[in-house]
Amino acid sequence: MKLNPLTARKLKRFRSLRRGYYSFWLLIVLTTLSLFAELLVNDKAIAVRYEGEWFFPTYADVRLGDVFGLEGEAGSTPVSYRELKKVFEAQGGQNLVIMPPVPFGPYENLAYDGILRATPPDAGRGHYLGTDTTGRDILARLFYGFRTAILFAAAFTAMTYVIGISLGCMMGYFGGLFDLLFQRIIEIWSNIPFLYMVIIIFSVIPGTYSISARIGILLTIMVLFSWTFMTYYMRTETYREKARDYVSAARVLGAGSARVIFRHILPNTISTVVTFIPFTVIAAITYVTALDFLGWGLPPPTPSIGELLKQGTANLTTAPWIVSSAFVALVFILTVVTFIGEAIREAFDPRKFTTYK
Repeated sequence: MKLNPLTARKLKRFRSLRRGYYSFWLLIVLTTLSLFAELLVNDKAIAVRYEGEWFFPTYADVRLGDVFGLEGEAGSTPVSYRELKKVFEAQGGQNLVIMPPVPFGPYENLAYDGILRATPPDAGRGHYLGTDTTGRDILARLFYGFRTAILFAAAFTAMTYVIGISLGCMMGYFGGLFDLLFQRIIEIWSNIPFLYMVIIIFSVIPGTYSISARIGILLTIMVLFSWTFMTYYMRTETYREKARDYVSAARVLGAGSARVIFRHILPNTISTVVTFIPFTVIAAITYVTALDFLGWGLPPPTPSIGELLKQGTANLTTAPWIVSSAFVALVFILTVVTFIGEAIREAFDPRKFTTYK
């Protein structure tokens, strides 16, 4: 696809801003890796070869130990692939277990010495960042927590912008009573306290709701209280653009309102909207982390940076590695996205690339 010269100049400028450009690719790589987290951080084996037959347990149902020749209690319970690997190595022969680089699951409680407790980082056991207060590997929780946060932020940004851009364009284009009515609605809606609504709604949601349903409800609530900022911006931009000659020409040629808005006005305002996206992602990650910290965010036991921060602050003297790991991870994510946002804002600055003749 051939880009128009103006877009090509903007992308060239973005590539020249090394800090933001490299941060963009770093985020892409991390996000892509997180989509395949089950192959990288998991207590299930990637592949098992037993008596010449291959098994791929990562995305399969739970298997009992007797499938792989284990006897007694180990044969009648779900197989521990870490222990199975030790058994196969002790036996020698052709049987093989291939484990992920981090062989621990985000929901797996490990009771060393028979006690569920926080343990410090121990490379010998494979816990490079230690475990939390219930014996779950912190690196595994952070990796899955990053995936949850970035996908949640992406969904939040997309839904917020679809609502805000569509409604804002219509308010600016049609004006009059339509514009006035929605201005009053937005003013009232903006004064409803967001945090109280989250607390009230999650207080009455039945505990029988699935984790995915509760995450969907949280996402919906956040979107419903966050679309107004984009609406006001698009209203102003559309109101200004509709007075330009190209809009009048489109009307004369018979273009309908929808075509004028989405095929003519929107493409001429979208470049500025792009500069807001990284900062909206930052806001979404910050919101969900704060809600998790307060206990009103993602439902347990969903991996979450905010939940680790809550654990860490409650055990600051006895398990400082929890809060330090979560804090460094959060700062790293927000810094990378901020660098991207600064580069996009610089590259797509309309004062440098947009002219009207």
